Amino acid sequence: MGPLDAAGHLANLFLPAVLFGMLSAAAAKLAWRRELASVPWRHLAQAACGASAAAVLVGLVVFGRDGTTTMYAGMVTACAFTLWWRGFGPGRPKPPKSN
Repeated sequence: MGPLDAAGHLANLFLPAVLFGMLSAAAAKLAWRRELASVPWRHLAQAACGASAAAVLVGLVVFGRDGTTTMYAGMVTACAFTLWWRGFGPGRPKPPKSN
């Protein structure tokens, strides 16, 4: 396998996680407009993409291959938990102090 093939395989491995994280962050911002007004979309998307990519890697190590339904369920769970954590939980950014 050449470097171009390896890059294609890596892109195909992480593309679903990145797209799912970005779309989930956008959907969360739309669904909870008022509650998430102070949280930037970029912060939600970065956290959701990272958690989804980590779930893909864990699934690849545990199952030995990509594309299992259990791995995708783990990706959804990790993404949902991370969005809750960054949007509503203890990981939510603190609002700036007013003087």
